[in-house]
Amino acid sequence: MPVEAIVSPVVSADSSLYSSTRFVGRQPILDLQQAVHGYELLFRTSLENSFSGDSDNATRQMIDNVLLLGMDTIAPGSRAFVNCTREAITEELITFLPPEVTVVEVLETVEVDEELVGACVKLKKMGYQIALDDYVPGGGSDRLIELANYVKLDYRACGPEQLRQIQRYLEGAEVALVAEKVETAEEFERARDAGYLYFQGYFFARPTILHSREIPPNLVIYMQLLSAISRPQMDLREIERLVMAETSLCYRVLRVVNSVAVGLRYEVTSVRQALLLLGEDPLRRLLSIATATSLWKRYNVSSELILLALQRARFCELLAPLCGQPGGEQYLIGLISVVDAILQVPMEQVLKMLPLRGEAAGVLLGQDGPAGASLKLIQAYERQDWRSCGLICRRLHLSEAELMRMYVVALQWATKEIRDAGL
Repeated sequence: MPVEAIVSPVVSADSSLYSSTRFVGRQPILDLQQAVHGYELLFRTSLENSFSGDSDNATRQMIDNVLLLGMDTIAPGSRAFVNCTREAITEELITFLPPEVTVVEVLETVEVDEELVGACVKLKKMGYQIALDDYVPGGGSDRLIELANYVKLDYRACGPEQLRQIQRYLEGAEVALVAEKVETAEEFERARDAGYLYFQGYFFARPTILHSREIPPNLVIYMQLLSAISRPQMDLREIERLVMAETSLCYRVLRVVNSVAVGLRYEVTSVRQALLLLGEDPLRRLLSIATATSLWKRYNVSSELILLALQRARFCELLAPLCGQPGGEQYLIGLISVVDAILQVPMEQVLKMLPLRGEAAGVLLGQDGPAGASLKLIQAYERQDWRSCGLICRRLHLSEAELMRMYVVALQWATKEIRDAGL
């Protein structure tokens, strides 16, 4: 079996998922240590109905999607917060999902009456946890406080005084406060200090940056390696020198190559041998993954951030042919889009060390251009900005079904790489 076929597997999602296109998005919920506690699962039936449609049908199809894709892909090793309508709760549709990892998120629009309370009591006895979305004291959801494990509040809409009032109101209740819409590291710190225990949003991908900060010397080798694999023509001798200079990188390269080179009768024992065995694109992917996972191990980077980087990289690579762009460069654009958050330095400073062509570098600074279509699309998908997704898809002549397929394939691939790396 060719090495490339294993190093860069194309994971096929169940084709039945796309017979009627359904969009699954997810947003991480992190704890005080910025470790992933769970994911809120988000659903749309198309790019056109972000604020309309049958919500009961949306919940039914969301449950179906999770069953098709598998909880290990959608919310690996964590909890799944599933938006539930009244029907999903009272008719026990949610019970198709495993209780030990499923959180029933009661939407603020759900009417709370005796029937709903009784259904929630039954779900709690079955092992499900309960979350109250956009909680407001004095409303109908007060009847569910004794059953709730989580209370979710809009961080940006809930001022300090209002938060203190809510905390006093909930005093004695065994619930954890979840801050929603936390989008920067600075907001995370303020929410943590205010008493929230969990935090929802991609705040770790938008770091608070001190512009005078330099890239630490012990991180330079990783930037040099990213620089080396960014060049159109890679210098294998330079790459060998960089890999050999970092023990953890050397170990990972040899371990991966030996695990995939099943057709060989001997063990690969040198980095040069390993590099020659791989083609350029598999080598770029392998070294970028090894670099990302080594950074996580050494510098305590959030594993969710590494997953985000790898998923973006793979998605951009998959979309490259439709954009008329080089696949290797698109992969690196997706990966590097998160490097500023990993290193906690401005993107301008990161790009000074990378030999990307002008247009590709401009994309990472937020400029428009053909090279940036794939990155803008995956970022819009992450934000659940379906209007922007639709505009980009129409420009690329990309169907909704194909967009969903690429998102799922990229997620499955990145999840597998994270799992294989032991993160």
